[in-house]
Amino acid sequence: MSTVNPQPLWQPDPQRIARSQVTRFQAWAAEHHGAPAGGGYEALHRWSVDELEPFWEAVTQWFDVRFSTPYARVLGDRSMPGAEWFPGATLNYAEHALRAAATRADEPALLYVDETHEPRPVTWSELRRQVGSLAAELRALGLRPGDRVSGYLPNIPQAVVALLATAAVGAVWTSCAPDFGARSVLDRFQQVEPVVLFTVDGYRYGGKEHDRRETVAELRSELPSLRAVVHIPLIGTEAPEGALEWDALTSADTEPVFEQVPFAHPLWVLYSSGTTGLPKAIVQSQGGILVEHLKQLGLHCDLGPDDRFFWYTSTGWMMWNFLVSGLLTGTTVVLYDGSPGYPDTGAQWRIAERTGATLYGTSAAYVMACRKADVHPGRDFDLSKMQCVATTGSPLPPDGFRWLHDEVREDLWIASVSGGTDVCSCFAGAVPTLPVYIGELQAPSLGTDLQSWDPSGKPLIDEVGELVVTNPMPSMPIHFWNDRDGSRYHDSYFDTYPGVWRHGDWITVTSRGSIVIHGRSDSTLNRQGVRMGSADIYEAVERLPEIKESLVIGIEQPDGGYWMPLFVQLAPEAVLDQALLDRIKATIRENLSPRHIPDEVIEVPGIPHTLTGKRIEVPVKRLLQGTPLEKAVNPGSIDNLELLHFYEDLARKRA
Repeated sequence: MSTVNPQPLWQPDPQRIARSQVTRFQAWAAEHHGAPAGGGYEALHRWSVDELEPFWEAVTQWFDVRFSTPYARVLGDRSMPGAEWFPGATLNYAEHALRAAATRADEPALLYVDETHEPRPVTWSELRRQVGSLAAELRALGLRPGDRVSGYLPNIPQAVVALLATAAVGAVWTSCAPDFGARSVLDRFQQVEPVVLFTVDGYRYGGKEHDRRETVAELRSELPSLRAVVHIPLIGTEAPEGALEWDALTSADTEPVFEQVPFAHPLWVLYSSGTTGLPKAIVQSQGGILVEHLKQLGLHCDLGPDDRFFWYTSTGWMMWNFLVSGLLTGTTVVLYDGSPGYPDTGAQWRIAERTGATLYGTSAAYVMACRKADVHPGRDFDLSKMQCVATTGSPLPPDGFRWLHDEVREDLWIASVSGGTDVCSCFAGAVPTLPVYIGELQAPSLGTDLQSWDPSGKPLIDEVGELVVTNPMPSMPIHFWNDRDGSRYHDSYFDTYPGVWRHGDWITVTSRGSIVIHGRSDSTLNRQGVRMGSADIYEAVERLPEIKESLVIGIEQPDGGYWMPLFVQLAPEAVLDQALLDRIKATIRENLSPRHIPDEVIEVPGIPHTLTGKRIEVPVKRLLQGTPLEKAVNPGSIDNLELLHFYEDLARKRA
């Protein structure tokens, strides 16, 4: 790909660079820890990966991390997997998340918004009081450090209180959104055997009420480890027999007690999408998440007490955990519970306006949907407080960058970020002091030695390769649940390049240090020896107004051939006639190359996704190769299982 220096789309002004936390951190770290005083972000990043121990020690001191017992050293063992961070140290994540209550008791810690779009504040003192009350009640129920607590909850303040109370006790949090069906939830929660379950009776989405009492009853009957169920009456029903009332557990005026736990003590369990088997139960530590999120949110996202942080997410996605960590920087966190496009496509912009969001995060898919729906955020909403729009979930196409720049504000910091549930953070993305180039992530994150490698392990510049991380990060999993010999963890990331994390994405590291994400490497298209990411094709094809969404698959044939179909879901009223076929092919030929033109373009009723909204390429590829549905995919991980029958039938016809 060409990395000839184009003009940046956005360039921070000198005042913004000077007042950013990362600039001030660099000057301070130069004075106290030997960081380079000059050279800007590039020099700071080089130091942060070459000198891991001074860098991470500097992060803990800059953000005033409170160690109740000191650490012996920063990095006891740096081998991957199994790096040992801050051995000997004890601390508590929830204690840090609630620190702002001491100085800003009556200011909002949370702004809760539902589909009425009217923000309701929860102050720092009220949040701390509820956490204190609930933590005391959990201890009274016999909850001890290491016990698991699960939440079947939407993105509401009660979910944040439950997470923080769990962490305060030293127990282990895990959550799913209430739009997950019982089987999907059980595939996750049964692995960790929770002793407490927080549930709602239902939720509201798209203007409708969804009763979940039957699902909750099924969860209770299928989770024999439960000692208590806590009922939150979101749609106003009575607590089921034997359940505890939320209000009763959170009404006391109790000072929270924060269990001081080892740095590597488990904080929460997140889950992989689980498209082809049981989801991986990924365990991350109290200390690892604390320092990684302080770095990411404080330095990269430049968040502080004057900010309001809104990211559209659900409790079933790592971005919810990341959002809650905004509290660590004293930031007001905006929780939105509802449909991203209700009552109209511009809904998220209205919420950003009404909450005064300074950093607003969403999906690339939402940005592109707004573009297609002819939404005009800058014209129709007061977004003057918004400093940054961040996107993740999939690569933001170049047209998405242009649309945000043109339709929100020209002086807008656009941060396309990329990371993973696996680290609950970003490998690359937001840097407030660097320019933004169309279609590119600004830079690798501090402390993350991100590289692009060829199959032999040689680093590549300006060429597509595997995304690898060559040094440990504090938020890498401490283990997977029930993976006693560590083999599943090892095979997930360290099988290809021993001792080096391979994430499973195709990326280009450009000669100016920015990053381009091309999509998943395990569903890579390999046409005539040229590897390409599916994201490039989606970006080109979905510019066409007739195409609502697309899915491209490359399949090796037994005779040595290669079949590459493009599946398209059409917009209402559109027809896949010869004229549209010609335009699809011309678009790919002109924007990518003649090699990228699919062998067939096939209309489909819809594109299947994981429950967190990602297109599922590998399971569809397996179906088309003849793998039975029950072996190709974990049904509980898919948003609409019916859609897969189309691909199953197509494979049968082709056979």
